[in-house]
Amino acid sequence: MSLLVTLVTETEELAPLLMPPLAFAGIAVAVFVLLGFITWSFRDVANRHSNKTAKSGDAHHGAGH
Repeated sequence: MSLLVTLVTETEELAPLLMPPLAFAGIAVAVFVLLGFITWSFRDVANRHSNKTAKSGDAHHGAGH
């Protein structure tokens, strides 16, 4: 256990953090919320243009399709 404590204290002295740990967590949460909002905003996009994907759309196409 003392080796772990020694390593933690030594690495903290060599490379201090740029921000407090809670700031890193806040940035991560903000990024995930932003990505979640972007994903949510594109919901149901395929159904907006149902005339392009409809099964009954074969009437206006040629018989060779």
